[in-house]
Amino acid sequence: MEIDKILSEVTYKAVRSSGAGGQNVNKVSSKVVLSFDLKNSQALSDEDKLLLETNLSSRLTNDLVLILNCDEDRSQLKNKEIVTKRFLAIVKNGLIIPKERKPTKIPKSVIRKRIKYKKSISEIKKTRRKPDY
Repeated sequence: MEIDKILSEVTYKAVRSSGAGGQNVNKVSSKVVLSFDLKNSQALSDEDKLLLETNLSSRLTNDLVLILNCDEDRSQLKNKEIVTKRFLAIVKNGLIIPKERKPTKIPKSVIRKRIKYKKSISEIKKTRRKPDY
């Protein structure tokens, strides 16, 4: 994954933050919206695109565009840095291929122990019954 190529394909848009905040919120466009078009990306290989599409399916739009927002800070520049870091972390985690789980065998000693326990419980219950004449 080449970070510089991927970041060159990212588009940023500054938008006014929502919510309370007085004059600053109404005047200044400090919220940053990052969008990344996965389908038309030249920086990623086809395998990477397919992997990201499956791993990030809940975060992508129908057109395979990843959209992230950040309005944590009053500074547009800091918000841009935050959203870029968040984007890179999401892409790195999306490209990780999880290891396949190998099912473990139950040890024979554990099976023997379980059967021995069942037999002992069975014997205890047999002794509780009324004698059969």
